[in-house]
Amino acid sequence: MADSSRPARPSLGQMRSSSFLQDHQQYKPPIPITQNIGEVLGNQLDEKLAVTNPISPDPEKVTDSGIIHSIFNHQANPLPSGTPRVVATIFYKAAHPVHPHLHPDVPSNVTFGDKLQSPRVPEGSAPTDDMEKIPREPPAPEPEPLDHLYGPFVSQLCLTNFLQILETLPTPYQRMNTSHRCLDRDDQPHVVEVTFSPPPNPEYLPFDDLRKHENIWRFEREWNVEVVLQRESVFRRHKRLAVFDMDSTLIQNEVIDEIAKFIGVEKEVSEITERAMNGELDFSASLKERVGLLKGVPADVFDKLKSVLTISPGARELCRALKVLGYRIAVLSGGFQPLAEWLAEQLGIDHAVANHLEIDPTSQTLTGKLVPGYPIIDATQKRSLLKSIAAENNIPIAQTMAVGDGANDLLMLHAAGLGVAWRAKSKVQLEAPTRLNGESLIEILHLLGLGKQDIKELISEQK
Repeated sequence: MADSSRPARPSLGQMRSSSFLQDHQQYKPPIPITQNIGEVLGNQLDEKLAVTNPISPDPEKVTDSGIIHSIFNHQANPLPSGTPRVVATIFYKAAHPVHPHLHPDVPSNVTFGDKLQSPRVPEGSAPTDDMEKIPREPPAPEPEPLDHLYGPFVSQLCLTNFLQILETLPTPYQRMNTSHRCLDRDDQPHVVEVTFSPPPNPEYLPFDDLRKHENIWRFEREWNVEVVLQRESVFRRHKRLAVFDMDSTLIQNEVIDEIAKFIGVEKEVSEITERAMNGELDFSASLKERVGLLKGVPADVFDKLKSVLTISPGARELCRALKVLGYRIAVLSGGFQPLAEWLAEQLGIDHAVANHLEIDPTSQTLTGKLVPGYPIIDATQKRSLLKSIAAENNIPIAQTMAVGDGANDLLMLHAAGLGVAWRAKSKVQLEAPTRLNGESLIEILHLLGLGKQDIKELISEQK
């Protein structure tokens, strides 16, 4: 007989529940449904109407030059006051489009049986673009041109890529703030100014090395742009002296080559000129050699050349704008004094210094020599003249700007507060502090932080 005082033994059926998951669930049980579909939708509509501004304004994030970019959460005033800043001016090379998907050895119109053209070296990427003078190695593969995919301008993705490159440059890592503004137009800009702070630690990456960094060079090739880096300061934006080379800078000609045409020695003189501008020959020695070939040329050749010389695009407008800003302007030329003075009159330039050719007073022809009493305007002399003109006008060297294209301009470019190699020879582009290969000299004003509207007002001021 079973003992009724003992509890009943549990059976397997009693231990079972409706669900194994329900017995072992780790989440809250579902909320019972007490509303119909109309009530649910009505509550959601009321919540949306109640939230008028989901993002509260934060005035601490506003900077003086535009938009803050960061891959991290922005904190209020993360950088101390007075932190150094660097300005990168990005120019889109609209006149030099990169054709997509073309092997460097194959032209676009090649057909079966055609002879392939020689490989080309990108301008500014090697001391020479002559394939006979570089090592017998295949040319480096070109990066994929991205401007034809994302737009022939400084696109948002182009700017984002540049900011990513900046974030990877400092070693060790430093917190960085960046901002940007468009200098020519807001829609599809060709010139964008990017300010970032702090710059890379100079103990790991000096500023001169930053300007020539491989990652920035590759970025330029990929997006078909040029990047000019400058330390931000009041002297970047407010300069007072501008010094220019003449031949192939303010004018599109090489004067000594034009003179050589008169006596049929253009080829010989042009070859020496090209080698001298590339830095392959001593400038003073090569000048004397070229001048010697001009013996017997009539002295009035300079008057005849005035109608032949072509002033570079934007030179007049650039000089006009600089004069309105109160600049002193000088042309320091390895060419010849009569034409330098003529150009100064045309452009409103204050100082003109060049070489003096000796003239035979009897025959009124060139003797093939330089006047002994005047120094040769070579690289050293150009640098000395830059400093002396600045000193005479009480202008700090930081408030000077120099522009040139040849090897004899390099010392001057490095000495100036801003030195620009304008459409320069390959070696000069590699060694100069900054380089530009634009279509108009007026683009140099963007390096001073001037926008399109600013430039328009300056140019129209003196008309």
